[in-house]
Formats: sequence, structure tokens, C-alpha cells
Amino acid sequence: MSDWEESGDEAAGAPPSSAVATAPLWQPPATPRPNSSPTEGELGRRGSEWRQEAAASVGGEERESGVVGSRRSQAARWRRPRAAAGRAQEAGEPLCFLISRALAGVLIGRGGAKIRELEESSGSRIQVIKGASEAEVKIFGSVAVQNKAKVLIDETVVSCGQSNCRGKSLDVINPENTPKKPVIDWASLRENRAKYEAMKWADLPPIEKNFYKESSRTASMSPEEVKLWRKENNNIICDDLKEGEKRCIPNPVCKFEDVFEQYPDIMANIRKIGFQKPTPIQMFYCRPRDERGGPGMLVLAPTRELALQVEAECLKYTYKGFKSICIYGGGDRKAQINVVTKGVDIVIATPGRLNDLQMNNFVNLKSITYLVLDEADRMLDMGFEPQIMKILIDVRPDRQTVMTSATWPDGVRRLAKSYLRNPMIVYVGTLDLAAVNTVEQEVIVINEEEKKAFMENFIDSMKPKDKAIIFVGKKSTADDVASDLGVKGVPVQSLHGDREQCDREQALDDFKKGKVRILVATDLASRGLDVHDITHVFNFDFPRNIEEYVHRVGRTGRAGRTGKAVTLVTKKDWKAASELIDILQRANQVVPDELISMAERYKQYQIRKEMEKDILRPQRKSSK
Repeated sequence: MSDWEESGDEAAGAPPSSAVATAPLWQPPATPRPNSSPTEGELGRRGSEWRQEAAASVGGEERESGVVGSRRSQAARWRRPRAAAGRAQEAGEPLCFLISRALAGVLIGRGGAKIRELEESSGSRIQVIKGASEAEVKIFGSVAVQNKAKVLIDETVVSCGQSNCRGKSLDVINPENTPKKPVIDWASLRENRAKYEAMKWADLPPIEKNFYKESSRTASMSPEEVKLWRKENNNIICDDLKEGEKRCIPNPVCKFEDVFEQYPDIMANIRKIGFQKPTPIQMFYCRPRDERGGPGMLVLAPTRELALQVEAECLKYTYKGFKSICIYGGGDRKAQINVVTKGVDIVIATPGRLNDLQMNNFVNLKSITYLVLDEADRMLDMGFEPQIMKILIDVRPDRQTVMTSATWPDGVRRLAKSYLRNPMIVYVGTLDLAAVNTVEQEVIVINEEEKKAFMENFIDSMKPKDKAIIFVGKKSTADDVASDLGVKGVPVQSLHGDREQCDREQALDDFKKGKVRILVATDLASRGLDVHDITHVFNFDFPRNIEEYVHRVGRTGRAGRTGKAVTLVTKKDWKAASELIDILQRANQVVPDELISMAERYKQYQIRKEMEKDILRPQRKSSK
């Protein structure tokens, strides 16, 4: 007798002759898929062919049924003996369910990146078959692997704000085998927070922090000498943010020997790199190596480019065989996991990818004793605060923390208050927003349609050794401008978030090495891009806020050099005119009359709006 049966009007799919004998009952979804039903002639012909193949098949041989999309019938049933169901499941029978076709792209990701990540995290093989209105998901692997993959898929789909699958088509996993999530007693956790915190970190060794021994030369500096030295070195100001009694601020270190005289290996590295004296802000990580069971230092950076740049600087130093790794999205995830699990001392990472490895238990952050939050304001702007919070949950609270930021907005102050304990602040110059004084700033008030012609004239006037970054507001604009310049024979590269990682690295490398003298970029390049020989910054589009303007201008005039920043301002940028005038005046730059007029017009516009609101308020109250 045949191992499968069909009703009078079907026979759209025939099961394998032997494999069917060991499978549980399977019933396809009752709702037919649009444009997927085969014609009556096709059904008869295929049914006849499949009967012949089923009869000729050898025991144990498994055939593909070919039931994908239009080849699936509503009435076909496969029957397998229940006694053999467990063996078929262990042999790799897939877990199948349906999701909306719109969610298939979320599950697959760009270039298949998300589905590869899910496969690597769960150890399964995942197949997505798109239909007209739905997509079928098949998960191959053991029951445990299928369970893990299903949970990860559910989390991925739920995270995009939509519901998960429409319904299972296979009841492979028994409900009793699925562990129930325990109910969390939040009230009890809050009451016993200190107790649980102490239990969490009880097995960690204490941190040795005080390695610095003040030299006699540093200790003998008078208050007048300290004040003069700080003023001559970019007007350094130090303050204690601890509430209550203030602590004594140490005297500045004028020579490296005053700090590292007892560490000849570190001094050898400093001489090899070529540093003559400490810069206004300079930081070193130095501690005896021990068995920590994980990395000892973590540097978080907002962008891949900045993270890779920090790693390049770190690799210049060799101290007692310390190893470092850069972890970032877009890189080879499997290779990063392999290096981390083998053991590293310093981790440089972007928050998103590190949080991914942390959640999957590939990296142990409990051993971190020194934390650096680089460009903290930019990480907040990019929406990384949730990932940072999750990362810091697993970093011991008695760590040493350094947070750097070019600006000091409210968000950064809040972050400092949340994650730093009794910090001291060191700032160079002033906390007021100001551009670097080594850059000449020129502002041009112009019509939108004249911007491209002005930019082309600027490029034509560049000298052979000049190098410029052209900042734009949108990724599409970056591509358009770079394409237009390339067509005209101008060597150019573009840098923005939609480019593949290898293309981004190549663009930056070409610009650094001088293969191209013009880089068209979004604000991705406004932070941490350390190319010393940039002579010009050209703001084709005005940035979304005045802080980004300061960062853009800071890409030139670096390492003791001078630079020039040219900024195009149109009517739509009138909101920022007043703040831009303040920046120019602080740096003793020329303020165009058109910019002053624009600021006045916007001020009058705001006054009119407030007056209109005041007039409408009584009317609304009376109408009620």
C-alpha cells in the first residue's frame, strides 16, 4: 500500500517514497496562495510522474518533493509511522512556519547579513522561501538548535515592531519541552539591589589603581608655575565634579620621564613613536599583567573609522605582549569571535557589534578595569545609549573610566553623571562652543541652485598640494557630488554609511595616502578622522546642528598646522545663523552682513510666532 494518499482533485505534490514512511502527519496551510495553484493538466501530469518515481525509489533514498510556491496542493497528506517520528526529527527535519512577506527582508538583512548572523548564533541552517503574500521559513538542525534559532527569529521580527509568524505548519517541537520563562519580581530586585550587586562582583580580585608616583620635579612646582604652564598649553582647566569637599588636583606632568621613569619598556615605546613631550590631553594605559580571564581595557567609539584609527594607534605600542582587537559591525564577525575567544588584553569596539558578542557570551566584560568612552556625544547622537547601558551592566563598577568629548552638551553631562563616579574634568580652552583658532573660517550666503557652481570654482582654485573634505548632508548627495566630479575627471572618493566596509576603508586609505585630494563625506567623517595634511574643509551643506559645524571645522588645522573652512549658507539654514555668528566672533573671524541680516529675520520671525500664539490662547480658552 502507498505511504501517501490523495483526494480526488489534488496530487500536486508527491512525497519521497522512503522518507515519507518515517515522518509525522503534515498538513499544508488551508488558505491557498495567490497565483500559486497549478492547472488541472499540470496536476494530472505531475501526479502520474511522481507515482512512477515513488514506485521506483529505493528504501532509505530521500527525494525533494519540489513543493515550493506554486507546487504545493491543499489536500495532499503525508503519513509516517509515529514510532519513527523521533528518528526523522533527529535526522534534520526542518521546523517550518510562515511569516508576512514584508518581514522576509528584515530576516534576511542586507546582502544576507542578518540571516548569516542568526545561523552563526544558533548553529542552525535557515532557509527563507518567498511567496506572493507570505514567506516560509525552514530551520534545519537538532531540536535544541531549532528552538534557539526560533527564539532569535522571534526577537528579530518583534524588534521591528511587527507581529511574528501567521502560524506553524509543522508541530515539530512539543510544548512541554519548551522552557517557560520565569516571572521576574522587580520589587524584590530593587529592594535587594545592593545585595545582588555585591554577590555579582564578589569573586573578582581587587583593582590596583595607584601606579603614579609624583616625581620631585613635578611636586616642587609652585602654584604660579602650574597656572602658567596650563595657560601656555592651550589654556588647560581642571575641576573636581565631586559634590561636597573638593579633592586636590595634581600638578601637571611636563616630561614623560616624570611619570614613566620606573617603566623602561614604556619609555622605549614613547621614544620609538617620536613623542617629545606630553600633549595637552594624553592618556596611557599601564598596569601589571595578570590572569583576568578576559580583556582588561575597553575603548568604545561611535564609528568603524574611528575604532580602526584607535586600533592603528594602539598597534604602535608593544608592552609585555599585550594584544588588541577592533570589533565593529561590517567586519568579519566569525574572525572577530575567534580572536576574542582566544584571549585579548585591549578591546576597541563600536557599541552595536560589542553588544551582539556580549549578548551571545562570546566576550567576558567582567574583567574590564579600564573603560574609555571616546566621542561620547557622537555615540549619544547616533542612538547608542541603550547598547552602552547594556555593555556597562557587565563591567565592574569600581573600574577606572575616561570619557572624551569635543563638546559638553546636556546629554553628555547626563551620561557622565550616570556612569562616572566622582569624576574630575579636564578641558582644553573653554567649555563654550568654539572652533579651533588655527582655522580661518569663511561663510558664504548663497542660493541653493548656485552651490554646485561655487564648489566647482573652489576645486579649480585648489593648489597641487591642497587636500579637502567636502561635507554634505545626505548620503545620496555624497554619491551625486562624487559622481559629478568623477565624470569631469577630478580624482575623488566618497565616504558615508551606505557604502560597504571595504569601500569605506579604501576611500579613507586613498585620501590619507594622497591618491585622491578630495573626499566627499557625510558627518560620518566629522569625528575622529585624523588626517594631518587636510588644508580645507568645504561645507557644501550646513550641518544639522552647530556642534557638528565645530567638529567639521576641526578636521583641518591639526597638529600645529593651519587650515581654512568654507561654509555655504542658504535661506533654509537661517535657524543656525545666530549661533554661527557667535562661533565666528569668538574666533575673531569676519561675519558677513548677509548672515547678520538672516539672523535678524529669523529673530523677528520667532517674535511674530510668539505673538500669534499669545493671540490664539485666549480664543481657545473662550471656545471651550
